[in-house]
Amino acid sequence: MNRRDFFKATGLGAASLALPTSLLAVEEQRDRILSQVDTRIEKYRKGDVTLRLVGPVGKPLKTGLTVRFEQRRHKFLFGCNIFKLGRCRTRDDNAAYEKQFAALLNYATLPFYWWNYERRRGRPDDARTEEIVRWCKAHNVTTKGHPLAWNRRQPSWLPDEPDTAMRLQFKRVERCVRRFKNDIDIWDVVNEATQYDRDGTKKDAPVLTEAIGRMGVGAYVREAFETARKANTKATLVINDYRTDPPYAEKVISELVEENGQPLYDVIGIQSHMHGGYWGAQKAWEVCEYFARFGKPLHFTETTLVSGVQGWELRKKRKDPNFVWATTPEGEKRQAEQVAEFYTILFSHPAVEAITWWDFSDQQAWQGAPAGLVRADMTPKPAYDELERLIKGKWWTQTRTTVADGGKARFRGFFGQYEVAARVGGRELTGTFRFDKTAKEIIEVRLKT
Repeated sequence: MNRRDFFKATGLGAASLALPTSLLAVEEQRDRILSQVDTRIEKYRKGDVTLRLVGPVGKPLKTGLTVRFEQRRHKFLFGCNIFKLGRCRTRDDNAAYEKQFAALLNYATLPFYWWNYERRRGRPDDARTEEIVRWCKAHNVTTKGHPLAWNRRQPSWLPDEPDTAMRLQFKRVERCVRRFKNDIDIWDVVNEATQYDRDGTKKDAPVLTEAIGRMGVGAYVREAFETARKANTKATLVINDYRTDPPYAEKVISELVEENGQPLYDVIGIQSHMHGGYWGAQKAWEVCEYFARFGKPLHFTETTLVSGVQGWELRKKRKDPNFVWATTPEGEKRQAEQVAEFYTILFSHPAVEAITWWDFSDQQAWQGAPAGLVRADMTPKPAYDELERLIKGKWWTQTRTTVADGGKARFRGFFGQYEVAARVGGRELTGTFRFDKTAKEIIEVRLKT
């Protein structure tokens, strides 16, 4: 399928590529979007479930028995990069980082930047990845690798020959995905493909940049995805970019379509770094609506709202040893309000399945910005508290019900993992289950001591 056929098939003709433009005032549009979020969340994030509860020997629980249901995990992925795990300034900082990450989030992005991951040729830092994977498994946190292919920088040892460099790039893609199969099954395959030839990449990754130029962006992203797919057919593959404009769709996403019309990617990844200022409700919603047209899930892969002075230009001042881009009380209040609104809008959109914050702590955060959900000393900011109120409060299910005939019990809750408990004959019996839109009509759960 060529580009023209792709846009015709998806209904994304040239005229329709422009983001929707509202005739309403910004505040009116914001109020309209926010007025419907609870209705959408109720519709898209919750469901009714019927269980058949049986005891240790397989007999249904008695009619009239009270059972308790406690959500243990969301199906929706609430995450953050986890680059600082075990590498904060002090032992106490590390302990606080781990405790507060695990208490709030169920999804972690692990670093796979080639120039840092394989500083010496043939000596990739798998041990560090394995360390993080073990921690994530112990805390029921889903993992993602980021990124497999990106020419922002290149390894210092990379041969000065574009064709050889590209072969090594695809070999790395295959190796990483195969090596961590079943441990990491979600991958940002290609990062920021639309900006492969910007000045920074030409300077810091000249060989990879030239190689992509020779190969062509379309061929480059297709081969990267095909290589990753062969390495793990069950992996979830993400195309990740900060571009949210129609040329990105034309230049990259449209290239990732096979001749039979099937996309090579599984998820569209959307970066939303807002160091310079909040997008606002209208833009957030319109970006979701635009990319939802492609018919694939959306992951907001890199989300940032700062709790200090806003402005991308402030990153230039980092060269001044006396400059500190600091968090402030006013900034923390603003950050908390914007975080709550942004997450609520995304959680209410049916196409969005994950949100990843960037970075968890102010301690050595990207761009030196006060971007964390916790401060440099690991104390929670109001934004952390707001997310906890939503993720583990407003959007969290705890309920009781009474067992009906045949051991059946019904309730409505947020999709995810649950524990069910009942007291039978002086003993506490528990069982676990998960459910979402694809759940069976009746889920059987065996409770044990």
